[in-house]
Amino acid sequence: MTASSYMGRTRGGTEWEPEFVTEIDQQQCIGCGRCFKTCPRNVFDLVEREVDEDDPMYDDYDDDVVMVMELADADDCIGCGACARVCSKNCMTHTKASALL
Repeated sequence: MTASSYMGRTRGGTEWEPEFVTEIDQQQCIGCGRCFKTCPRNVFDLVEREVDEDDPMYDDYDDDVVMVMELADADDCIGCGACARVCSKNCMTHTKASALL
């Protein structure tokens, strides 16, 4: 598959290349679930992460675990970017489709 096969066009005719989610920084993620609710696919999942006692926010946690997002099926991402637009912590990394070839 070539890079040009991933290129699309907007309704106005402008070329557009999807950027797929490739990573989530779980140290930044607050587990709000906005990306999960916004995603039209099965890309995300809410999981438990143990709290590191050296974490500066440790005192704010009631338990030894916090809920954060992880990539459940990154291959199901369509590159729409909706998740990044609703993420208040900017904890996702997106990669252009052509860079993943």
